[in-house]
Amino acid sequence: MADLRIRAGATRSPQRGGGHSAALSLVTLLSALLTCGVRCAESDKPSNIILVLVDDQDVQIGGMTPMKKAKAYIGDEGATFVNSFTVTPLCCPSRSSILTGRYPHNHEVRNNSLNGNCSSLQWQKGPEAEAFPTYLNKLKYQTFFSGKYLNQVGNSQYYNYTLSANGKEEKHGDSYEDDYLTDLILNRSLHFLDDRSPQHPFFLMLSPPACHSPWTAAPQYQKEFKDVQAPRDGSFNKPGKDKHWLLRQPPNPMPNSSITFLDNAYRKRWQTLLSVDDMVEKLVKKLDSIKELNNTYIFYTSDNGYHTGQFSLPIDKRQLYEFDIRIPLMVRGPGIKAKQAPVLNIDLAPTILDIAGVNLSSVNVDGQSFLAPSLRNGTARPYFLVEYTGEGQPTSDPTCPKLGPGVSQCFPDCVCEDAYNNTYACVRTLDSKMNMQYCEFADSESYVEVYNLTSDPHQLENIVKKVDPSILQIMNQRLIKLQSCVSDSCRDYKQK
Repeated sequence: MADLRIRAGATRSPQRGGGHSAALSLVTLLSALLTCGVRCAESDKPSNIILVLVDDQDVQIGGMTPMKKAKAYIGDEGATFVNSFTVTPLCCPSRSSILTGRYPHNHEVRNNSLNGNCSSLQWQKGPEAEAFPTYLNKLKYQTFFSGKYLNQVGNSQYYNYTLSANGKEEKHGDSYEDDYLTDLILNRSLHFLDDRSPQHPFFLMLSPPACHSPWTAAPQYQKEFKDVQAPRDGSFNKPGKDKHWLLRQPPNPMPNSSITFLDNAYRKRWQTLLSVDDMVEKLVKKLDSIKELNNTYIFYTSDNGYHTGQFSLPIDKRQLYEFDIRIPLMVRGPGIKAKQAPVLNIDLAPTILDIAGVNLSSVNVDGQSFLAPSLRNGTARPYFLVEYTGEGQPTSDPTCPKLGPGVSQCFPDCVCEDAYNNTYACVRTLDSKMNMQYCEFADSESYVEVYNLTSDPHQLENIVKKVDPSILQIMNQRLIKLQSCVSDSCRDYKQK
């Protein structure tokens, strides 16, 4: 059963699965200051906030192409952030970073496994109790969450799932009208808006399954994009000859069976996103009809990017490259302006709290608010951290016994997308002086990858043996600093 939930209200969340409390629980917090300004828009009450968090949607390989309505209603009416990144390219740790505003080394959710702290008791008792929705509850926000929460068990599902609806188990079947999860999330959110109290602001977090596998499109969209195939440019079907061992093991060129499979996945991903596009349109029209549109911030983003054939890897995420770490981000609301500087998923929590009027100096976050007119708890970010801890199985995968134990996410052609030693930390530098990535692996080779993304945007050549050693030293020092940073120190860029 996937970790699927519907939660409405500003009261204490019910316990689930060994005392698991939802992120929208009411907890005792330090009092926060409620201020006004650009956050209050045209009303005396604080602004409303909606966060649409999709699953596995990329920007590098065309993932936003189907989103015509979302672009029109959010991006064109607000801002599209062209340099938006996740600090870790996998569901559970990324969603934990979104909820807490912290790097993985600070919320300690490393991957999707319980051993990796996903939905663990440690998470529930610590970082989850300080997730940003708890602050909103303290400020009398009416809160609503629906969809995939973290990734406790199983993958995203579109039919035949069980919800925790305000703590009550709710089973669903395979009827499109009653059970298709993306539409159900939308319909429940519209009912919430109808039933809300106009005297208090609201926060909605909608987390549809699209465009995660098994890529089950709504019936009306199952024949769309029939001639579309995965992009063949950039690093598609290229060998990973100078990269860490996991990228060196896929056969190249890819067999036709793999290409047929990934093309089909690519089309189906787009098909599932059309229902999300409809969701955005209906939400915006609802806000307009209840006279709340001009006092509502709408965020649209994804937990991580994705790849389909890049470096001969069939389909997945988890890798350090641009296609997996770049994510869509569109925001509509007062005071929002597009920025060229990097914006991270750990910036969402402080930005949302900033909108709500929380004094950010009282909040333990690594990210920074990007609410205009200025950065409120940091300076322009010249570089940032990307980190991931690989997952593996203790025994050999039956589809790929020759690689032995320690790998996971393996395909029939003996291509494995993850492993215990697919564990890395990277410094991504992106400013007017430098556009580089420096990565160190925790493996037996102590492998290092370095890319100049100005001259090599597809990261085809690892230049670790060519780059000036002084630059490598600077990048290494930055990495050491970021891997141990906490809160304010994660925003201190005084060092080179």
